[in-house]
Amino acid sequence: MQLTLNKRVLKFEIDLDFVLIAVTSSLKDYRICYYINKQLRFNFVRQPDLEVDIHHNDDPARFSVFNHYWEASETDFYFIANKGSDGLLIPEMREVDYFLMIKNYIDPQDLEDIISMLNKIPDIVAAVKIDPKKIKSRENLLF
Repeated sequence: MQLTLNKRVLKFEIDLDFVLIAVTSSLKDYRICYYINKQLRFNFVRQPDLEVDIHHNDDPARFSVFNHYWEASETDFYFIANKGSDGLLIPEMREVDYFLMIKNYIDPQDLEDIISMLNKIPDIVAAVKIDPKKIKSRENLLF
């Protein structure tokens, strides 16, 4: 008698439907948002902290989050701290201080303009577009 087991494998891919810009700056989150608001004519507003269970225990780490919304294209911009209350949001990117996450559509030229204007802010060392698919701990960016 032969016993056969039917095995089903469930595969799913994380939906990374956003653009990500890594920002390096020594300024506090509210100061850098002030300069970004001036340079880009944004209106970043502080949101409740992003809570992520990075240590897989009962005490999540908290990361500051600021939000700006472009009504014309229904695009959300999130400015998220990489350094939180108890570690890094994206540990493999230690040199990055903040992430600018752009959800929904953004015109490629608008994206280039935003990166260019961010790099013109004197207190920003670098602002670079990165591929979220290449980040090992990318699930920490899903909220």
